[in-house]
Amino acid sequence: MMDNHNKNLYYLHELSDYTVDDGYADVRGWEVKDKDLRVIGKVDNLLVNKKTERVVYLDVELDTSIIDANHQPYSSASRNDGVHEFLNEDGENHLIIPIGLAILNEDDKKVYTKSIDHKTFAETKRVKKNTAINREYETQVLESYNREGIKYPEDDTLYERGEFIPRNS
Repeated sequence: MMDNHNKNLYYLHELSDYTVDDGYADVRGWEVKDKDLRVIGKVDNLLVNKKTERVVYLDVELDTSIIDANHQPYSSASRNDGVHEFLNEDGENHLIIPIGLAILNEDDKKVYTKSIDHKTFAETKRVKKNTAINREYETQVLESYNREGIKYPEDDTLYERGEFIPRNS
């Protein structure tokens, strides 16, 4: 998706000097459920923004029910003219969830999303495991989750929005 020169997001495993801070749960391996408590997948990795020095996305390996739903990815252009700019391809079984849209329940070691349903996840553009994430993909995902026509910042002030503030249950 992009070269390392413009890279601003890193998978936690790429950063040997980064770990999950004390006081925060390491949610890798935890099951992810939508707002209706349907299984979405499991957290495979964490995406870190080095400038803000914190986790900003959960990288989720999707449950087959999401992939089998076979929905075409949502885009703001498809909302306006019915044209789908992006298609999910074989092997694309991961997506990202902004950390602030996830509720981390340490008691049952699960991640919940109160505002996103199964259909929305199924309509979100997916990527292959360990794909470098760029701002274009981030915007596609945010537009799919929010669908309110919000203009997202193109710089790291994006991560100051509520979608990126961690929440525990």
